[in-house]
Amino acid sequence: MFTLIQKRRWYFLISALLIIPGLVAMIYSTATLGAPLRLSIDFTGGSLLELSFEQPVAVEDVRAVFTGAGFADTTVQTIGSDENVVIRAKPMEVEAKEAIVATLEERFGTATELRFESVGPTVGRETTRSAGLAILATSAAILAFIAFAYRNVPNALRYGVCAIVKMLHDVLVLLGIASVLGLVAGWEVDSLFLTAALTVIGFSVQDVIVVFDRIRENIGRSRSEDYETIVNRSLLETLHRSLATQLNAIFVMVAIILFGGVTIRQFMTIMAVGMVVGTYSSLFFAVPLLVVWEQWQARRALEKRIGQRAATT
Repeated sequence: MFTLIQKRRWYFLISALLIIPGLVAMIYSTATLGAPLRLSIDFTGGSLLELSFEQPVAVEDVRAVFTGAGFADTTVQTIGSDENVVIRAKPMEVEAKEAIVATLEERFGTATELRFESVGPTVGRETTRSAGLAILATSAAILAFIAFAYRNVPNALRYGVCAIVKMLHDVLVLLGIASVLGLVAGWEVDSLFLTAALTVIGFSVQDVIVVFDRIRENIGRSRSEDYETIVNRSLLETLHRSLATQLNAIFVMVAIILFGGVTIRQFMTIMAVGMVVGTYSSLFFAVPLLVVWEQWQARRALEKRIGQRAATT
């Protein structure tokens, strides 16, 4: 029998290598951008204007026009070519936008407006609050379900805690990846990112519960085996099912990323990466964590018995 669980230190090392660079990126992003992620107007509030000029323009010149109109904190980026620019500014009325566009056309020639969005900051707060409540509700539901379904298994609550820690593991990895992509590629986090993250959490939690169910079944069947052996065999028995289910979804996502529209490419990329990370953490993080917890508790119990015997002699 393959000994997957015995290699758990390598799995924890891989998880650390996934999480730590993301934490560093979030710290750096906070220091440079004021937030751990590059936030879209869904979170920050403001106006987003995308223009296409007939000739190349310099971002400094475009920014100077907005600064002169009273929008001092404006950021300007070129997208794809020097003719296409994306402008982020504090909330502006349609009249103010039209006046600025007219000034830009006087200086740089005809401009085609590709996009104009204006969102208040309350959207970001409501979206973030809803996502946080959804994660808390998911955690509570996991603990309640596992406490009931695993009531005949020793230390039933431990399975729920490991599932929640695994969920937080996936969230940290996704946040880290989003932070790195925000710094390197200029990707912004919007409400679709939260949708992708919550979807990944749902899939990955379902995946880990499948493995936990097999462990529960094998504990009742193989009482003579030690816990580590039971967990290793349960993992091997469910490995092919977990991989087959998740890979089918991942292949579809990769096809959409390659051949789908640009507007959903970022969303599907986060989804695909999250599915890969969620599958990995379900099999090689949450399950080994159970074994580590069991062995730690067994050592503590043994040390306690030894101490009690020493105290009585």
